[in-house]
Amino acid sequence: MNSASSRSRTLKAVGALSLAAATALLMTGCGQSSDSAGSAATSEAAKVVPQKQTTSPSATAQLTEDQQERKEVLDATKVTFDDAATTATGEVAGGKLVDLDLEGVDDDNQSPSPTATGSPTGSPSPTGSPSPTGTGSPSASPGAEGPVWVGKVAEKDGTIHTVRINAVDGKVIEARADADQGADDKKQTADRLAQATQTPQQAAKVATEKQKGTVTSVSLDDNDGDGVIWQVDVVGSDWKKTTFDVDAKNDTIVREETDED
Repeated sequence: MNSASSRSRTLKAVGALSLAAATALLMTGCGQSSDSAGSAATSEAAKVVPQKQTTSPSATAQLTEDQQERKEVLDATKVTFDDAATTATGEVAGGKLVDLDLEGVDDDNQSPSPTATGSPTGSPSPTGSPSPTGTGSPSASPGAEGPVWVGKVAEKDGTIHTVRINAVDGKVIEARADADQGADDKKQTADRLAQATQTPQQAAKVATEKQKGTVTSVSLDDNDGDGVIWQVDVVGSDWKKTTFDVDAKNDTIVREETDED
């Protein structure tokens, strides 16, 4: 009786231990499953969150008003400075270029272009050939025909002719002699041309070798009484303008200034 009772108590104890072990194993398995699910969720979240955090705004820098203006005009311009210079001088027999500007680019730094002067009809072309027709009316508002090159071409005596060229197709819009020149103005222009042994094209080449970009203006000017210079404007890929003063006798850059606007 005592032996049977002792065996019964032993079996009950073993059964209790087995039940406890099974329960512990079950709980451990559930915990591992829960941890695995949590780890998987965390892993998936880690894949998504960094992508959202590393998404950056547009890499295009905000342009200033002047830079945006340059970009718009140059994007529409198809005729280069060199081609416009050749066309302008071709309109004046024996003439030499003294100024060429792309209208609409930093206009407040340029000499005013012809305005409201009426149609050139009846005014013979300086070369004696009739003025082009059908290429746009000079009485139209500036820029109405698209970007325009405005050139100043001087005869040997200093008489200046204004030549307007469509900067998209290269056609001449207007070519006429400036009517408001006095004798002193002509003499000053002739004297400057006599001193300039380098061409505007050579000056433009010197400037773009120093600063890669697009030439938008070249002008013959006095170097504060120390000879003459070609003042060249170059717009770079960042749409900033750099102005170079190039000695008109030896192609040396005597001044350089970048407009940050």
